[in-house]
Amino acid sequence: MANTETSLKEALSIDGAIGAALVDYTSGMALGTLGGGKELDLNVAAAGNTDVVRAKVRAMEMLGLGDEIEDILITLGRQYHLIRLLKGRGTNGLFLYLALDKERANLAMARHYLKRIESELEL
Repeated sequence: MANTETSLKEALSIDGAIGAALVDYTSGMALGTLGGGKELDLNVAAAGNTDVVRAKVRAMEMLGLGDEIEDILITLGRQYHLIRLLKGRGTNGLFLYLALDKERANLAMARHYLKRIESELEL
């Protein structure tokens, strides 16, 4: 089982990764961040993406879909932003956020690795 720091290091080792964060979407706070820098403020991204997650959860409730969100993909001109809602024990209300350089990333592999990181994360 991996802790937050180890999980973020694994996420940042994914090809094309720019930054990664573990976020509590009940508060909008990043519980941990790695990478980012000048090109990406991960604390601002954590707060902004919290709004995205909350809006999608509300929409699903209003639609009565009775399903769970695995991940949310936001495609920009030069980047992918991937949000993976965590389902494991003790992870309710948390998501992994990963920003990727579109030219260097393999989106399918990034989703696969995030799923594996989620399964190994222990809080």
